[in-house]
Amino acid sequence: MHILEIPSFFTPYGGEFCLEQAKALQFQGDEVRILSNVQISIKKNFRQFLTLPFNRWTEEIDGISLYRSYQRGIPKVIYPNVRRWLSIVLSMFDNYVDKCGKPDIIHAHCCKWAGYAAMLIHERYAIPYVITEHLPKMNYDIEFKGYQKVWQIPLLKKAYETADHVITVSDEWVDDLSCYFGKEYRHTTLPNIIDTHFFAYCDRQPLSERNFRYCCLANNESRKGYDILIPAFRQMRNHRIELHIAGKNTDSLRRMVQASALDAKIIIHGELDKKDVRTLLYQCDALVLPSRSEVQPLSIIEALSTGIPYISTEAVPHNLRFADSCIIVPIDDIASLSSAMDQMIERYPEIDKYHLSNLAYHTFSPSIIGKQLHELFQFYVNISK
Repeated sequence: MHILEIPSFFTPYGGEFCLEQAKALQFQGDEVRILSNVQISIKKNFRQFLTLPFNRWTEEIDGISLYRSYQRGIPKVIYPNVRRWLSIVLSMFDNYVDKCGKPDIIHAHCCKWAGYAAMLIHERYAIPYVITEHLPKMNYDIEFKGYQKVWQIPLLKKAYETADHVITVSDEWVDDLSCYFGKEYRHTTLPNIIDTHFFAYCDRQPLSERNFRYCCLANNESRKGYDILIPAFRQMRNHRIELHIAGKNTDSLRRMVQASALDAKIIIHGELDKKDVRTLLYQCDALVLPSRSEVQPLSIIEALSTGIPYISTEAVPHNLRFADSCIIVPIDDIASLSSAMDQMIERYPEIDKYHLSNLAYHTFSPSIIGKQLHELFQFYVNISK
């Protein structure tokens, strides 16, 4: 089966989901490539805006062939940027067909705007397409404020309803976004993939020899709840504890930490690569993630895969809440979060950490998710012939 993956965003702005699923499908024996056009923001990184390639090119990452392009975005001019992004993707697709032939199916990552581009390609070439959704509701709430007049919504709603299938990474996503896109589309829940071989189980040092170590792996943004976590940590009864923080822009939390007079117990690591994230997880005993909005946080899956439990909020979807793997607290509740962190330390010796890792493997591993994706795609390829 010839599959073309089209992500709405890719490096340098993410794209791990797309690449991991492409590799998992290739392992199933499918012919898989990625077509990526990324809109570069002058505000995010002026140097990247000037120095990243201006031409289209091909490359290979982890055995996957990529057809790539960077588009320079015009600040605060959304509609022309979107129209240009779509035009570039459609042009790249035409060139792709000339070189590689028509794919049997298109797999778009996020409807905005890869899913809509896949619909336009479907209208031209009659190729079936599936959309996988990753974005949390809070992202749409910010962009679609006063959504009755937002021009994007009818276009995205049509792309969902026209799609052969929509894959959501949690059941809650459909209900959460129904105010924007309704529910008139076929959908299935499949979790994200992580490299369960890389994030393998690891025994931790005995607690008798050291402090209990929490980690929070999240970028410093409002929806991740660092303004709740640090006060909650300050209120804990247990004082043989450490909190390790890592993620983009977390260096800016140092002032808040120092104001809490806990800078000796809170260690900020800044942004880490994949290998350093694993090293930090292997050094810690539990993850804490006080999010206000989530779809399916990778940090929780990675923590479970390495064999540690987690504490998070009601924003976390139910398909991550394995028995004995977590404590769930209300959103924005400092006292409840602090109490849960004390409670986790008490429960920790009774938790079967290897069992958590095994559950993660059988739920999120590339072989498991890759097979499910392959079977779903093959079904729509067969009925389209």
